[in-house]
Amino acid sequence: MSDNTYTPPSVWTWDAESGGKFASINRPIAGATHDKELPVGEHPFQLYSLATPNGVKVTVMFEELLALGIEEAEYDAWLINIEEGAQFGSGFVGLNPNSKIPALEDRSGAEPFRVFESAAILIHLAEKFAQFLPTDPQARAECFSWLMWQMGSAPYLGGGFGHFYAYAPEKWEYPINRYTMEVKRQLDVLDKNLAERRFLCGDDYTIADIATFPWYGALAMGKLYEAGEFLDVNGYTHVLRWAQEIFERPGVVRGRRVNRAWGPEEDQVHERHQASDLDR
Repeated sequence: MSDNTYTPPSVWTWDAESGGKFASINRPIAGATHDKELPVGEHPFQLYSLATPNGVKVTVMFEELLALGIEEAEYDAWLINIEEGAQFGSGFVGLNPNSKIPALEDRSGAEPFRVFESAAILIHLAEKFAQFLPTDPQARAECFSWLMWQMGSAPYLGGGFGHFYAYAPEKWEYPINRYTMEVKRQLDVLDKNLAERRFLCGDDYTIADIATFPWYGALAMGKLYEAGEFLDVNGYTHVLRWAQEIFERPGVVRGRRVNRAWGPEEDQVHERHQASDLDR
């Protein structure tokens, strides 16, 4: 254990130079920092996002719906570069006052309306198109339970483990140990559940899987934080089996590329306005 200690002040004040990859855009106040209207395409759904795990949830959902032949699910996906602070533009804040991607505008009816928070978007689309969400009350409750498990658990993986392991300006033993323990506990929760089920809720692929895969599936497959060896992910055999099956789904392959602005050039599709944008 490190000998370095920190004594909290009586009143915390914001230090904009605190360091870390995202220090330049993190701040303790809400609202827009600049005027910037959002572009609008021709499709019923306008998505403003980035291919982080939370963003991938929604692009995968759209591509899965389109793969079923549901043409009404056509969408425009616009890139919001969070490292440049685009999420603090006035247009984006109007869609999501929390300034986090993804944010959706549903223009399919008489009056456009916003949907923000990734799980809320998944539920909205699942209910609108009657797909990937069970109708039986017991199965529906199970699906919502795992969906909310993901929403409550992933901050420990992302903002906790991911931050201190991959992004913090220094490696601190206590937070890395604390969040590593929690992430491994979460992986064990998933692994024990998937030992008895093909997907999180049973035999059917649902929005619970769509929400959980970009975080925990990607982590198990070594595509998140490059932490697979550190976390000994090969020990979670049922998570790996589940992740591999989902990873190979055409809708997932396509959805993971949308709004991606890093990695191999052939995997990047900064904006998506028609199906052919993903065919190159």
